[in-house]
Amino acid sequence: MFNVTTLVHTEARDAVVAALRAAVHGVPDALIAPTLPGVRNGGDVLMHLGFHDDRDWPQVHARVDEALSTPAVTRVDSVTYRGTPVGPAEPGGSVYRALFLRVAPDTPADVVDRFEADLAALPRYVSTITAWQLSRVEVATGVSDWTHVFSQRFTDLAGLTGPYLMHPIHWAYVDRWFDPECPEYIVKDRVCHSFCALPR
Repeated sequence: MFNVTTLVHTEARDAVVAALRAAVHGVPDALIAPTLPGVRNGGDVLMHLGFHDDRDWPQVHARVDEALSTPAVTRVDSVTYRGTPVGPAEPGGSVYRALFLRVAPDTPADVVDRFEADLAALPRYVSTITAWQLSRVEVATGVSDWTHVFSQRFTDLAGLTGPYLMHPIHWAYVDRWFDPECPEYIVKDRVCHSFCALPR
């Protein structure tokens, strides 16, 4: 699948959500919702779109750009990428989370592979993750040249803020890639940690 995830910074949430929903009308896999309290650099509105083919995106892209071309939108971070979520056909969950990050460009390929393997191992240990996807970014816009997007569905908000972020595998294996005090540190820029409620 071809995917687009966008984080919109705005003080006019309701208007932007309505405009984006109108712009993507007809896209079968579309999530547009206000972000929940606790996001970090994650915007005020989160949009995730999934297409069977990247040829379906340009026309929708033009409508999305038009919806976002308002002074009420102060910043947009967006990534396009490919892949499908890992998990059951009906993963359930009530919270969608997206993490944008940038690995330093001089990082050796084998180190990037180990980093990706550590991220991909998280769902095996965190039972509150109902589906997940780790992808390399094809096109990035915003405050950084994002290289990866890591998205998950969680059972609920507590499953994200508790068992996931506080799990030993997180701080023992994954956090070292993000911590400037660790030798393995490769994620150089501030990440975008964004999440929103999934429709019932």
